[in-house]
Amino acid sequence: MSRDLSEKGWVPLRYWALWWAVLAAAVVVFYVLLTPIWLGLRAAAWAAELRSRARRAVSSDGAPPDG
Repeated sequence: MSRDLSEKGWVPLRYWALWWAVLAAAVVVFYVLLTPIWLGLRAAAWAAELRSRARRAVSSDGAPPDG
């Protein structure tokens, strides 16, 4: 059930232009918008983990926690 290119014809240029425009927009959204947000969330989680470990270390020594 395969048809060759002469039966189907070429893909119109407007579809190629649309494909590349959508692909470019997706790359911009992912790398320019979502990656910095993800990195910021990871940095916040890392900082929270460090603070939690520091509090546990202080409380396990018997000293009262700060704050």
